[in-house]
Amino acid sequence: MNREKEKYKRVALFVDSLVLLTWLTSTFGLIWINFYNNKIANSFFARGNWLLFGLYIVILWVFSKVYKGLKVGTLKTIDLIVSQVLATLCTNIVAYLQISLIARHMLEITPLLLCMLIQTVIIIIWAVISGVIMRNLYPAKNVVMLYGNEHPAMLLAEKMGHRSDKYLVSEMINVSMGLDYITSRLDEFDAVVICDTPNDIRNDILKYCFKHSIRSYLVPKISDIIIRGSDNNELFDTPLLTAKNEGLGIEKRAVKRISDIIMSSIGIIIASPFMLITAIAIKLYDGGPVLYKQVRYTRDKKEFKLLKFRSMVVNAESDGVARLASEKDKRITPVGRVIRKIRFDELPQLFNIFKGDMSVVGPRPERPEIHAQYEKAMPEFSFRLKVKAGLTGNAQVVGKYNTTPYDKLKLDLMYIEKYSIAQDILIILKTIKIIFLPEESTKGIKEGDATPEVTTAAKKKENEK
Repeated sequence: MNREKEKYKRVALFVDSLVLLTWLTSTFGLIWINFYNNKIANSFFARGNWLLFGLYIVILWVFSKVYKGLKVGTLKTIDLIVSQVLATLCTNIVAYLQISLIARHMLEITPLLLCMLIQTVIIIIWAVISGVIMRNLYPAKNVVMLYGNEHPAMLLAEKMGHRSDKYLVSEMINVSMGLDYITSRLDEFDAVVICDTPNDIRNDILKYCFKHSIRSYLVPKISDIIIRGSDNNELFDTPLLTAKNEGLGIEKRAVKRISDIIMSSIGIIIASPFMLITAIAIKLYDGGPVLYKQVRYTRDKKEFKLLKFRSMVVNAESDGVARLASEKDKRITPVGRVIRKIRFDELPQLFNIFKGDMSVVGPRPERPEIHAQYEKAMPEFSFRLKVKAGLTGNAQVVGKYNTTPYDKLKLDLMYIEKYSIAQDILIILKTIKIIFLPEESTKGIKEGDATPEVTTAAKKKENEK
């Protein structure tokens, strides 16, 4: 029954999204007609107005897709509200610049602020009502988890348990039970999660699910991610995939470097007042140094000194042990907690980017000592060094501070294998969202861990064979 209803879910989501976008565009339309249209030299008539509204709804849809503001039933209600409000805010900024260009002077911004306020109320009402409707129409999926290694499977089940509105892991089956037993049980569930299973039985399960139209969630292996980044080779009638495995080509590196210089220059200018305030606050608190320099790795294990605003007490690692910040780390100062929460401690890295040590987007740079621990547990960890380290990256906007190194590696490899300037822009826009929802992304690791779950990564490594 649930599988039958799933066929119409996309239609329901489309109608729901269209209703919201129409309401938000109509609100902008009323503000435009009543406050702005008569302020320009040549007022718009019907066709001009419709063109403006059409452009507005297209831009709104693009930003909504970027911030996933229309993902009813996927995001939590508060995340959905923040995402769509941010998407609408970006759209209104673009619209304000657009209509100011039409008027040939900067127009009064108060009417647009009123528009934003009304739209925020609309978004809140929509998110709450739509959430209730979608949860009733499409309740949590009853899923079975198939696994080979119990530990990572339990971790994934725990994560899925936090989204009980989406998934109900009602049973876990070890693949040692055999393919016949597994396939005989699959029809009892809405979907199957395949977590860390040997390749041979995983392939058989995937083929069975494809044949019988059973929804499958697959935890990818490193090899899967490399294959995803390959190109079709159509020289022969035998299908071939070409995996270049070279990181970024010289032309992509050149374009990325130019964009890094431009974006870091703009970023330094915009962030200068905030950096000044942050520096003063750190100095006034304990009189210690404002900046903190730390050796990190970038492309090809090249070392550089990463700049950060100091968020911990002076000599935080006086014992000589390299460790990440924990959830309630006593070394973090009160000023440090604030700037870490809003990511201001990272702002000096704009100078690292301008210099060429880093890129705006890329894998986060690790300290040599910690990188060595990760690489010892999983040699593939060095794969992420095929590109320059970044201020932000796929692992930062999708993962959390305490995401396991193995999962961070996968997220970084997904970025490297599918690199494009468009993807960089998308990650930058998503990074802005993290500032508004920082709680999970800045959560520390568990007390006492020198690095986050290296043991888990090692166990997961066993299933790469």
